Amino acid sequence: EGADLATGGTRRGIVVSTLAEARFFAAGGFDDILYAFPVPRWRLAECSALAQRLQAFQVLLDSPQGLELLLQNPLPGGKRWLVWLKLDCGNGRAGIRPADPEALSLARAIAQGSPELVTLVGVYAHCGNTYGCRDIPAVQAIARDTTAAVVEFVTA
Repeated sequence: EGADLATGGTRRGIVVSTLAEARFFAAGGFDDILYAFPVPRWRLAECSALAQRLQAFQVLLDSPQGLELLLQNPLPGGKRWLVWLKLDCGNGRAGIRPADPEALSLARAIAQGSPELVTLVGVYAHCGNTYGCRDIPAVQAIARDTTAAVVEFVTA
């Protein structure tokens, strides 16, 4: 019910952190879901099934190996993998650092490689490094730093 309220009844544009959540929301009629963790090889079959079933099942990429995994496992029926490049702006959990020279190369490889198989939707950053903050100004500082890093990366 909360997700229905949060999406204004559209049942589109939600983010999940587990495939169990993705399956739950898909069963509830949501058809635009972002799995907010880089696709591990051992979860590829589940991701593929959701991508085939839903109008838009989106995933994160943070490495050339992740891109190669998706390219080597195309979706059937003219569907494409919809991907967001995961940037690590200080959380340290997943993603590629925006200042890493390989980050721009990876973004270009996704965007220009094989868009009929893997399509770059955008970039994604999660401010999980705010969890240890003790006050609002600390959270705001991290949000500003993350926003600046993402804007600088996208501009480049």
